[in-house]
Amino acid sequence: MAKLKTQYFCQNCGAQYSQWHGQCKTCGEWNTLVEEIVEKSTKSVATKSKSHIINIIEVETSEEPRIKTPSEELDRVLGGGIVLGSVTLIGGEPGIGKSTLLLQLALKMKKKILYVSGEESASQIKMRADRLAEVKNPNCFLFTETNVEKILHEAKKLLPDFMIIDSIQTLQSQLIESSPGTVSQIRECSNEIIKFAKENNIPVFLVGHITKDGQIAGPKVLEHMVDVVLNFDGDRNHLFRLLRANKNRFGSTSEIGIYEMISQGLKEIKNPSEILITKKSEELSGNAVAVTLEGNRPMLLEIQALVSTAVYGTPQRSSTGFDSKRLNMLLAVLEKRAGFQLGAKDVFLNITGGIKTDDPALDLAVVASILSSNEDIAISEHYCFAGEIGLSGEIRPVAQAEQRITEAEKLGYEKIIISNLNKLPKRKFGIKIEEISKIEDFVELLF
Repeated sequence: MAKLKTQYFCQNCGAQYSQWHGQCKTCGEWNTLVEEIVEKSTKSVATKSKSHIINIIEVETSEEPRIKTPSEELDRVLGGGIVLGSVTLIGGEPGIGKSTLLLQLALKMKKKILYVSGEESASQIKMRADRLAEVKNPNCFLFTETNVEKILHEAKKLLPDFMIIDSIQTLQSQLIESSPGTVSQIRECSNEIIKFAKENNIPVFLVGHITKDGQIAGPKVLEHMVDVVLNFDGDRNHLFRLLRANKNRFGSTSEIGIYEMISQGLKEIKNPSEILITKKSEELSGNAVAVTLEGNRPMLLEIQALVSTAVYGTPQRSSTGFDSKRLNMLLAVLEKRAGFQLGAKDVFLNITGGIKTDDPALDLAVVASILSSNEDIAISEHYCFAGEIGLSGEIRPVAQAEQRITEAEKLGYEKIIISNLNKLPKRKFGIKIEEISKIEDFVELLF
């Protein structure tokens, strides 16, 4: 029988200590060490190994086969589909749609699927399935269990093509005497699941809870152990959800997938620009369209600004979906370089659709919307903007300008305003390109 021993684990970073400390020496957090009973193995370490040292030139490679899913957005983020034997961790806010996304996947894939849930009963999952998908997969099997040994025992008997576990924080191993969700339990359960996936060449999706800081709960080593880490985010008060890859061993991390939450579940958005831009019957001041880039995917966002006289003495600076510190910087540049007196005025900024982005190419559209509201002059709805603004008032070039111009052209815009430092190919575009160098020239161009 293995000897049981008490150890202290940091619930923030997973560091292990033999005795209790008030502060974790690894991550610096206070009062995060919790006593847990761990099992120490008595087996001796084997010195013999079947593997041997090999020159990298001699290594033979082959293209990893992938399973195509019914969701093109998910395939794009994963790099072309699900790799056999891979383990994917998906995290996000409660109620954002993680379980919905994976259940839709299980119902629509023409594969043998094992859906394991430690949070819902089989009847609850069936009620959600009836609401979500028109297509029902006759080879989708449910198992409501939290014991990882029982789950893997049943999985070995069923041998599914694909396995979903919702969620990793609810699982518990009999080898560890601690509560589900603790660092040692998550680490042990994850190890067993990853070993099962690699040995049987079965792809596994793990759902992970997140902390109040937006990080996936549990030890950071969990994210290092899995092959792919996906982040599903968005504002629950809005319809749109963004799926991003924070880590991907089999593809790029620069792609994103966009979904819309409707009563029937998650719907893929093929062309987000057409939905995010409001169709208005008349032109209004304070509106400008920015051509942004999410990963490698260009899309157009509508920026709205409201500038009004400060009533309460101290002017307010408020932004939704845009960095408030960057907004303050742009307002300072406008005062210093363009001569606009905005120090005594409230400025409110909003990116429509609940989208949050940190693309510096939004600067030009943000300034255009602020000036439009301040002067109460509407900007033509056929204009769009893509440019970064420096502290000295210069308009700086942005990455992948050609892709942005092509996207604006495809959606029927007549003019795009960019930096004159962008290196564009010598070909004719179907949209007029206005190149500027300074913020002063930009103001003269608009008004």
